[in-house]
Amino acid sequence: MQRCTDCTTLRHPPAPTCPKCRSFEWDSVESNRQGTLHSWTVVHHPQDPAFTYPLLVGLVDLDTGTRLVADFEPTDHDLLAVGCPVEVYFAEHPRGEILSRLRLRRSETADAQQQGVS
Repeated sequence: MQRCTDCTTLRHPPAPTCPKCRSFEWDSVESNRQGTLHSWTVVHHPQDPAFTYPLLVGLVDLDTGTRLVADFEPTDHDLLAVGCPVEVYFAEHPRGEILSRLRLRRSETADAQQQGVS
């Protein structure tokens, strides 16, 4: 994550200036890649052959205080709920780019499946 070195505000997506103090000075910090699901949608089209449809796209409130939009690994959308814990990981896209992806946190996914929560 980009961090303003003048006021310590974190920002995503990266930008040339701080949205809070307008400073051009920044460094970066590593996120813990943990957060909660703020919202999601199911995309059916337009379809790109590089993705599997329906495509789940989530908006995540990261624990660091920033937000991230990314697609989910193949997931049963019935397991998703606002506030559920998610984690960010990185995977190679079929076209060669490394993209952020989302998945339900492993222990919570197993618990939900065992309890039949939808």
